[in-house]
Amino acid sequence: MDPAEDELDDYSDAVLEIVEQIPPGRVLAYGDIAELLGSGGPRQVGRVMARFGGAVPWWRVLRADGTPPPGHEVRALEEYRVERTPLRPDGRRVDMRRARWPGPS
Repeated sequence: MDPAEDELDDYSDAVLEIVEQIPPGRVLAYGDIAELLGSGGPRQVGRVMARFGGAVPWWRVLRADGTPPPGHEVRALEEYRVERTPLRPDGRRVDMRRARWPGPS
């Protein structure tokens, strides 16, 4: 692997900066972050989170339907319960209507 691939580019840095601002108990979808940045899309944000998201509260970024990040569902649900993030009645997805953060003021 090329060491340059592990370097944070401006877009990745901007994504992680937004994720760090999401308050406990609130969430954003991948597409919400792209919209706040005015560039990229859900896949680009997902790629950043997959590569660099371990250093930020990654569980606060999920799919638009409230599904936790793939492969991390158990840990994410633990975090949601600790932070009292509103969940759907099935208890496996976040209630996006109630939990979505409007973004920085």
